[in-house]
Amino acid sequence: MDDNIFEEQNKLPELKLDAKQARGFLSFYKTLPNDPRAIRLFDRRDYYTAHGENATFIAKTYYHTTTALRQLGSGSDALSGVSVSKNMFETIARDILLERTDHTLELYEGSGSNWRLVKSGTPGNLGSFEDVLFANNEMQDTPAIVALCPNFSENGCTVGLGYVDLTKREFGLAEFLDDSHFTNVESALVALGCKECILPMETGKSSECKTLHDALTRCGVMLTERKKTEFKTRDLVEDLGRLVKGPIEPVRDLISGFEIAPSALGALLSYAELLADDSNYGNYSVRRYNLDSYMRLDSAAMRALNVLESKTDANKNFSLFGLMNRTCTAGMGKRLLHMWLKQPLLDVNEINARLDLVQAFVEDTALRQDLRQHLKRISDIERLMHNIEKRRAGLQHIVKLYQSSVRLPYIKSALQQYDGQFSSLIKERYLDPMDYLTDDDHLNKFIALVETAVDLDQLENGEYMISSSYDAALSALKKEQESLERQIHSLHKQTASDLDLPLDKALKLDKGTQFGHVFRITKKEEPKIRKKLTTQFIVLETRKDGVKFTSTKLKKLGDQYQKILEEYKNCQKELVNRVVQTSATFCEVFKSLAGLLSELDVLLSFADLASSCPTPYTRPDINPPEVGDIILEGSRHPCVEAQDWVNFIPNDCKLIRGKSWFQIITGPNMGGKSTFIRQVGVNILMAQVGSFVPCDKASISVRDCIFARVGAGDCQLRGVSTFMQEMLETASILKGATDKSLIIIDELGRGTSTYDGFGLAWAICEHLVEIIRAPTLFATHFHELTALAHENENHEIDTKQIVGVANYHVSAHIDSISRKLTMLYKVEPGACDQSFGIHVAEFANFPESVVALAREKAAELEDFSPSAVISDDTKEEEVGSKRKRESDCSDISRGAARAHQFLKEFSDLPLETMDLKDALERVKKMKDDLEKDAVSCSWLQQFF
Repeated sequence: MDDNIFEEQNKLPELKLDAKQARGFLSFYKTLPNDPRAIRLFDRRDYYTAHGENATFIAKTYYHTTTALRQLGSGSDALSGVSVSKNMFETIARDILLERTDHTLELYEGSGSNWRLVKSGTPGNLGSFEDVLFANNEMQDTPAIVALCPNFSENGCTVGLGYVDLTKREFGLAEFLDDSHFTNVESALVALGCKECILPMETGKSSECKTLHDALTRCGVMLTERKKTEFKTRDLVEDLGRLVKGPIEPVRDLISGFEIAPSALGALLSYAELLADDSNYGNYSVRRYNLDSYMRLDSAAMRALNVLESKTDANKNFSLFGLMNRTCTAGMGKRLLHMWLKQPLLDVNEINARLDLVQAFVEDTALRQDLRQHLKRISDIERLMHNIEKRRAGLQHIVKLYQSSVRLPYIKSALQQYDGQFSSLIKERYLDPMDYLTDDDHLNKFIALVETAVDLDQLENGEYMISSSYDAALSALKKEQESLERQIHSLHKQTASDLDLPLDKALKLDKGTQFGHVFRITKKEEPKIRKKLTTQFIVLETRKDGVKFTSTKLKKLGDQYQKILEEYKNCQKELVNRVVQTSATFCEVFKSLAGLLSELDVLLSFADLASSCPTPYTRPDINPPEVGDIILEGSRHPCVEAQDWVNFIPNDCKLIRGKSWFQIITGPNMGGKSTFIRQVGVNILMAQVGSFVPCDKASISVRDCIFARVGAGDCQLRGVSTFMQEMLETASILKGATDKSLIIIDELGRGTSTYDGFGLAWAICEHLVEIIRAPTLFATHFHELTALAHENENHEIDTKQIVGVANYHVSAHIDSISRKLTMLYKVEPGACDQSFGIHVAEFANFPESVVALAREKAAELEDFSPSAVISDDTKEEEVGSKRKRESDCSDISRGAARAHQFLKEFSDLPLETMDLKDALERVKKMKDDLEKDAVSCSWLQQFF
């Protein structure tokens, strides 16, 4: 990328404006309203320009230097500018509208002081930039715009939500109560893939709304504020009646079931200006959006489980989407996979239906490969239909739809050959709908239309033309055109004979835009016929490649030919429009077909992934939320094991109600705690999406939500410390989780002092165990927390007993001689019996002096730490301790006093005046006395 930008910079288009043009442009530029979010580009035909702060932004962000800036005008009127090539314009448009969420994009056309806005787009509404964004790229995700109407009261906040998906042409409404952290809003924004959110302007002033703004920021959503007057419901039903297909009564009934959501939808209609484009009329659908239809995932869980791709990914297998995306269709499958990963299922029957289909494709390799070969030839039907509905389509789009349609019999034939245990499901899900869609009233009608109307023989030459036999007028024009062509060729032969020149070799017939049909001879031949040329012909130009000339007869025929060609083109244009309009009537058929093919594509993708991994994936058993446990035997992290350098060690995870529903996992840093707890979340998410999972055996009780608080990074750019970020994320877990959720917490309490952190971690664990009672994986560096399980054992009637708290640790081995640490990456029952921080520091090549001092200080702290103390009569190791201790408080204080006495006696020895032999004897006696006293003090014994 940087190399390309460097090349771009070296060949930056010159900013060519004379003084008059510059003055005119400057006067226009001053009239533009101030909008800090808008990036404005001006089309100068061969290149584009940006000015003022926009120019500086583009120079710094995309050229990485301000040397690209040029001055326009002088003195106080001077304006900086930067020129942008067509390629760079595409790069900027893609980055601003598809990657970032802090700018909008505007494109102006014109000259002098007369410019007008021709295109505008935001991350939620790509608007008229779609042709630029997806000319050479597939559309990976469909952005949605959401409008929110928060209504604060003493009981909390009721949120009215409206959304519009401009690509799928779908409206949705929802209304729900939310907590002070807006956990429901956040999971809705994630599930809908929202890129832009509209809020009433006045709401920004309240403190509650700051929390709402924070939720939008976490989800990477652009905030757009509109006047409260735009959040209105007057005329909404009538407006929707024009946009939504079908009768108006169901729309009226749906709207009347909501209180505040309709005003959010009203603001969206106004913002997206949907009524201004009559191609939208009758093409939208509207539905009630239910938050409980899918597993809820917030932005923290999406990040912790690496669900979607990120710019920082080292390769595509770093994210779950990148790993699972083996789709073949152009774009459709990708978008559906994107949506499925954000909306895992809760319905056990629907999950099992997907798993049945994946199993069918896993078991029948020939069927899978056959179908994938056919799907590779399917175009992006959704995008093609979108262009046809928007009246942006030409014959090329129609032909692509036709080429996809004629593949269907092959797909049907491949599916019909399957005779395994899921054949009735395949028939019901795919074959029956395909039979209906491809009958003579539907797709076969469309295929017949294209075969009649389009000249398919010309496709080999890359030309998209209407067949001349399709229309009588066109046929007549074609015949006339062919007749004129014959006359021109006949005249060519006659002229060659008259001039005594070999046909085509010496006398050529050219056809160009400047002169139309002309004769051409080489300069070498010209002297031979110069006399005839000047008397009988009209010389047009003499160049290196020869002399071009014409005759009155050729000119007359050429003019006639040109006139017929123009008529033919105009007639063809009208016919293309008619064919496109007729094709638009098949919209519903193609939308249903796109849904079928993209679903088939994603399920084949799952099957391909499950069977092509070095260790194949397995089908999970799915149980309702109230039933069964979560058991993953030999589970692996799909993304980690896919990295080239990793030899992954599988682990079991058994979250069993009443025994190990709440697991505390201890062990060394870098020992695999984080990977283990994340892989459990990823496996459950994959299972509920309908995919096989990287386990030897899996049984899953469906979860309604995954909460993950994994490694809080600093958010100080937003004025949030690590600790505050930790607490905010944990608060949303405590408020939003139910006993049907899955909770994953990693290293909670690191952002503050050890004692505060431990206190908070303990309190949070107790709350999760006693109140929320959700299956939880709690990885921690506080070994003392493991006492929670021990305490659990001593409270047999306690509610905690029902949940079941268990200790697990990731194992590591320390060689007793070399003191080298080896990570074993195995998760085993029981608490970790020691801390490995200093060994890890050694691992990282810390200086020996630092490591030695650390050991010394750690020993001091551990020996005097109250948590290390266990009563004298407890001879076996206790779960909550770090080491096996046999010392009580009085033992430690007695021993410490005796050690202190020994050190004082030693320091009082006048060694500088003593004989060496005497000194050694005195020290030996002191040591012997200390040893004798140590017999009754176990704390002192550790020094011998």
